[in-house]
Amino acid sequence: MLHRHPLLSLLTGGYLVFVAWLTLTPQPIGADDQQLILRALDALHRRGYAESIDYARLEFLANIALFVPIGMFLLLLLGAGQWWLAGIGSFLMTAAIETAQRQIPGRVPDDRDLLANTAGGLVGIVVALVLTMPATLRRRRRRRQVAARST
Repeated sequence: MLHRHPLLSLLTGGYLVFVAWLTLTPQPIGADDQQLILRALDALHRRGYAESIDYARLEFLANIALFVPIGMFLLLLLGAGQWWLAGIGSFLMTAAIETAQRQIPGRVPDDRDLLANTAGGLVGIVVALVLTMPATLRRRRRRRQVAARST
């Protein structure tokens, strides 16, 4: 799997390092950062945009977005037939992160993160399945043609 897709494996590894740095290092959002985010949300709300999104929802959506590429990468590495394994992998990776965060000062594990990250992984899997569907169908059609010719 990894030897057949060296560039994809490298991109996946790089993204996983980024996610590890983001989730496993003590870097809580400071008061200045939080105020900037709240001001941006307030500006959107005043213009009539994203009125239903508050800070907690934005954080939840950011956790989903963080794991969409992981679901995509896992599906591309494992193949469309192993989509369920990519889903399990997304969940296990999230569970490992949340468990590790219990030991990191300044980090707070949260069950909502487990839900959001797993949902993001599943969204990524669905996106990758849709994007790879034409190629998957072409491969299946070719296999059937080859099998029909050999009989």
